[in-house]
Amino acid sequence: MTLMIQPVILCGGAGTRLWPESRGDRAKQFLELAGDQSLFRQTVRRTPAGANFLPPIVVCGADHVAAVREQMDDAEAALLVEPMPRNTAAAIALAVAQADAGTLLLVMPSDHVIADVPAFHAAIAQGARLAGQDWLVTFGIAPDRPETGYGYIAGGAALGADGFAVDRFIEKPPLADAEAMLASGGYSWNAGIFLFRAARMRDAMLTHCRPIFEAADRAIAAGVRDGDALYADAAEFEKSPSDSIDYAVMEKDGRVAVVPVAMGWSDLGSWHTIHALAAKDDAGNAVTGDAFLYDTNGSLVRAGGKRVSLVGMQDVAVIVDGDDILVMRLDRSQDVRAAAKARE
Repeated sequence: MTLMIQPVILCGGAGTRLWPESRGDRAKQFLELAGDQSLFRQTVRRTPAGANFLPPIVVCGADHVAAVREQMDDAEAALLVEPMPRNTAAAIALAVAQADAGTLLLVMPSDHVIADVPAFHAAIAQGARLAGQDWLVTFGIAPDRPETGYGYIAGGAALGADGFAVDRFIEKPPLADAEAMLASGGYSWNAGIFLFRAARMRDAMLTHCRPIFEAADRAIAAGVRDGDALYADAAEFEKSPSDSIDYAVMEKDGRVAVVPVAMGWSDLGSWHTIHALAAKDDAGNAVTGDAFLYDTNGSLVRAGGKRVSLVGMQDVAVIVDGDDILVMRLDRSQDVRAAAKARE
């Protein structure tokens, strides 16, 4: 890579599918869920400031400013603080509104795992070449199973050796469609990672979602600075519609490219996924903390400072966080939000 790239880390999610550990100011991205570093720290260290990358911009809510500052570990960063959540299009618009026109912005969620960082960097280099030609670039994950929990990207015409023009975006599919896409090839999972010139995205937003960009632009102009943080103006930002960047821009623009990459990616979207990626014992159990397991297999235990015992269990999760205890079958992980909502 010859151009300096500006990482933009989106840090606004609540992560309620990983309740009870993830909640409030202890959101998913700040927890150690895969390895001995939080997902946020892993994201920051994936694009270290230096030869190829500028210090990051972190877009977060006010509740997360303290955690971001703590987990930056004294490294340089600029914070853009959202006064209220308005989805990814508005969050990205904040970063675009304050960026120099020619800057390449690399937008990344703060709560994903990427096991093969060199593969990610190689894909960024490919994407940077396309972004320099005014493509809006998204990174597609090479699928290894017919996953129904992700959106898909259909690749079209090849753009040299660097990627493909996007033919279309597909919402989370039923199993039969996911199986057909996996079998036919040419489809990628949509990871929500993007690369583009700031001016190119600004123009795209003014074309496809002008109210979102103009609200963000005004919110930046009227914002208040506090050290390393710029607090976007609440009255202006509140006027922004709440849409995803995919819906607001990427699905509508005529010059969107996808760079497919296999890089050991996961969005760690459920306790089932946490268990699948964790180190396990011979019985398939992944255990953190003080736990005794007898005649138990295929289970996830996060003891949270308590003494937990399981006898005769299979394929369950036991998650302890303070006074909250979650016990469920791992295959019901998508239903955690019901418990989180009941315990608000």
